[in-house]
Amino acid sequence: MLTLSGCIRTLDKPESKVDKGQALEANIKLGMTYLQQNKREGAVRSFSKALEIDKKSAEAYLGMALLHQLNGEIPEAEANFKKALRSRVDFSRASIEYSYGRLLYEQERYEESMALFQAAAGDYAYVRRAEALLNVGRVALKLGDNIRAKGAFEYSLNLEPRMAQSALELAELAFRARDYTEAKKYLDQFSSDSRHEPRSLWLGIRIERIFENKDREASYAMALKNLYPYSKEYLDYKRFIEQN
Repeated sequence: MLTLSGCIRTLDKPESKVDKGQALEANIKLGMTYLQQNKREGAVRSFSKALEIDKKSAEAYLGMALLHQLNGEIPEAEANFKKALRSRVDFSRASIEYSYGRLLYEQERYEESMALFQAAAGDYAYVRRAEALLNVGRVALKLGDNIRAKGAFEYSLNLEPRMAQSALELAELAFRARDYTEAKKYLDQFSSDSRHEPRSLWLGIRIERIFENKDREASYAMALKNLYPYSKEYLDYKRFIEQN
């Protein structure tokens, strides 16, 4: 009787309710992990489950937007970015604005992307503010505003001194302005925090030629030839040598 009584009490006990908040968070994290691993079917399932739990989840819509963007489904990606921005008032929008801004930048919709990057950069708690400012500068360059671009790159580098791409952009701007000392300073800063790329090597060749540092120029040229023989910058270098 005691055993039977115990079983009855167990059966009568109401089932424990699943914590929807935890389930939502788990599905979003799993979806983002799938995205990073390029497991797109798993990402669709996880984000869809998250939206079944909460139809107003900004994170889930963001995940869906990134997935559609990865698939090249631009209208669907944009629709989900917009849903994410409209969702949950207390959710920080900076990560959504930044990601949406990148999509618009890739579509060459520069004015629209500028507004989103600026909004993301204006969120003082956003951990990727320096990157948002880097993109503000890049958009400004596309729009022909070098002064605004320079200010954005400097601000980005001030927030994150190891933001190598901001240093490279400033090196390019300084070189165009014929401030070669400044250009070399920023290029050296770039190279201390990042591996060289075709663009930085080609810039290094031109800077070192101006300072008549033949060894450094040759070193940059050899790296460009050996590492990036099919790059546009190497072709530019070959033309440059032929003309000089």
